[in-house]
Amino acid sequence: MSRRTEIRDKRLHQRRRNTTIVLAVIAGVALVITTLLIAQSNKPVGEIVTPEPRIYAHVDGQSIGDPNAPVKIDEYSDFQCPYCRVFHDDTLPLILRDYVQTGLVYFTFHNFPVVDGGSATKESTNAAKASVCAAQQGKFFELHDVLFANQTGENIGDFTEKRLYAMAEVAGLNASTFDSCYRDPATANAVDEQRAAGLRAGIESTPSFLVNGTLFIGAQPYSGFQSAINAALGASS
Repeated sequence: MSRRTEIRDKRLHQRRRNTTIVLAVIAGVALVITTLLIAQSNKPVGEIVTPEPRIYAHVDGQSIGDPNAPVKIDEYSDFQCPYCRVFHDDTLPLILRDYVQTGLVYFTFHNFPVVDGGSATKESTNAAKASVCAAQQGKFFELHDVLFANQTGENIGDFTEKRLYAMAEVAGLNASTFDSCYRDPATANAVDEQRAAGLRAGIESTPSFLVNGTLFIGAQPYSGFQSAINAALGASS
């Protein structure tokens, strides 16, 4: 055997060995992901918290209020984001009371899943899909409230598919209609489109807001929102 042939054979052997290693790693990763998904699907639904009902007037899909209001607030949020829940629990009711119900603010929620970026279970994305389906049935904010009420952490099983279906029932959604929507690839595309719109607007984290197009970041105290809204009202008058 010539030296050149020997070198060629060694290189061929090394390439085959590297390919085998890569395939083994891919198979191992796939096995881990499959195991996680099976474990999640077999996990009991557990308790579903039912929140105190809120009154939402003039709801249109994922928006609430008068579309002709002088101030538009666009929220970009993730149902697994703990600070998004802080805004939902502490600040949103005050904005609804003082600005939305008085015709001064038109408020729109946009899905911007980020928490599940490195997770195989995609809980943020799946919760967002569920909310899109709720909007199709005219019950977006009912499920929105149930989702936040059942958030206890990040990527820990709060939003498994079984639990999302149970939450949809609590929110009063038609089960078969919800299932058809949730399985429809167009629903995942709708979530992707909402996130893409946020990225184009400069959104990088949750919760983030656009107040008449001006970026407002974080679950800031209500006084901060008041200042931003009042400034927008002043500019629009």
